[in-house]
Amino acid sequence: MDRALYVSMTGAKHNMLAQAAHSHNLANAATTGFKSDFVDALSMQVVGGDGLRTRTYAVAQTPATNFAPGSLQETGRDLDVSVQGGGWLAVIGEDGREAYTRAGKLSTDAFGVLRNERGDQVLGNQGPIVIPEAEKIEIGTDGTISVRALGQGPETLVEVDRLKLVLPEPGELVKDANGLFFSKNGPLEPNATLSVRKGFVENSNVNPVEELTSVVALARQFEMQVKLMQTVSEMAESSTRLLQVQV
Repeated sequence: MDRALYVSMTGAKHNMLAQAAHSHNLANAATTGFKSDFVDALSMQVVGGDGLRTRTYAVAQTPATNFAPGSLQETGRDLDVSVQGGGWLAVIGEDGREAYTRAGKLSTDAFGVLRNERGDQVLGNQGPIVIPEAEKIEIGTDGTISVRALGQGPETLVEVDRLKLVLPEPGELVKDANGLFFSKNGPLEPNATLSVRKGFVENSNVNPVEELTSVVALARQFEMQVKLMQTVSEMAESSTRLLQVQV
């Protein structure tokens, strides 16, 4: 079998992988605080065997995450916050580890546990934040959470906890399949200099037009790779028929 078939087959495979990454970005264009993944292609020379040095495979990869901030959307909700600057909000991931997100659409469950839109528990400086039943919940610009007891006036605000806001070093965070980020060096310490903006949430930083254009372009490339495989197969069949005639 001609080795060109393997080259085109590999190209088609990685076209599909790249398309999956761009489609994942596009699907999360409306997800609060989502950070898109970069996708690029790398030429990998075939190592070993008797192939020519000119034969290379195209390999798609997602080398990094786009940490650019998304636009802010005003919601007016008291529990919605957007983390300012390069800060992150600490939560507990599905595996129980401390994770970080920019998604600040918060709410309380039936037990008063503060959770984000995904359902992850939000962490404070004292652990998971639990808010008692209250008339009013206030979140200050420094992340301090205060409550006003039922039937009490505004002068009776009581501080419950403070959102755990962290400021990781560049390159310190890694993204998992669920869109949460984890520190390579374990849980981070809270940073007292960070602030939040109440009544706003940060939108996804995905550019839908760019992602859709990439998906369409990759679909065209996939079709080209499939046609190349068909051409190679037809050439192999023609060669076989010629050899049969000569025999």
